[in-house]
Amino acid sequence: MRENKILFVTGASSEVGCGLIKQVADNYDVIVAHYRSSVDRLLPLEEKLGDKLVMVQADFSDAMSVRKMLDFMEQRELTPDHIVHLAALPMENKHFKKQDWCNFAENIETDLRPIVDILKDFLPAMSKQKYGKIVFVLTSCTVGMPPKYTSVYTTAKYACLGLMKSLAAEYADKGITVNGVSPEMIDTRFLQDLPDLIKEMNASSMPQGKNLTVDQVVPTIEFLLSDGADMINGQNIAINDGKA
Repeated sequence: MRENKILFVTGASSEVGCGLIKQVADNYDVIVAHYRSSVDRLLPLEEKLGDKLVMVQADFSDAMSVRKMLDFMEQRELTPDHIVHLAALPMENKHFKKQDWCNFAENIETDLRPIVDILKDFLPAMSKQKYGKIVFVLTSCTVGMPPKYTSVYTTAKYACLGLMKSLAAEYADKGITVNGVSPEMIDTRFLQDLPDLIKEMNASSMPQGKNLTVDQVVPTIEFLLSDGADMINGQNIAINDGKA
């Protein structure tokens, strides 16, 4: 058992982020919880966990905001042993012909660039201590054929998948594991802008006839952060109820 373990969760104010922190809190000495604007969602966790939970604010569409967050973590000596990257822009159901490059650039800038900056800051320390675990929360769009009209969202997630795979290969000999989880649609606020018909169609395509819940996704992330996953590296694990 390692001493003084620190977990850093981006997008921690999401329902998956809050659910994960509740589930794994006893495994860490400090949990750094990133949020953009919804700090109120983290307040119940702060009340429960006290000083163990350190909340950090950053707008991932703003490089300077990310830099300030990282500088704060460095000043507080909050160098994580484990990182879970959850923060992402929501899926948009829109024809490719109605998209332009600005839409692609915005998603890549917001979903990919911040985790690049974060890992460039923290991977050297992980390498030095010969230990670290990183989990990218991706999407079922990266497993098999994605849904129609999701070109921007899917492209950004594939960029994160490419980074995950590359880092898994590059840092395998440093005792660092880098993996991804790719869940089907989860019944959370993240889907609020999608038409109900899309959510209903996805649910009907699932073997059990319903979209996933947070409690069905969190255990896989928890496992990848555990000692039991030490020999799992570079994997993108689908959470899809066996959906073909």
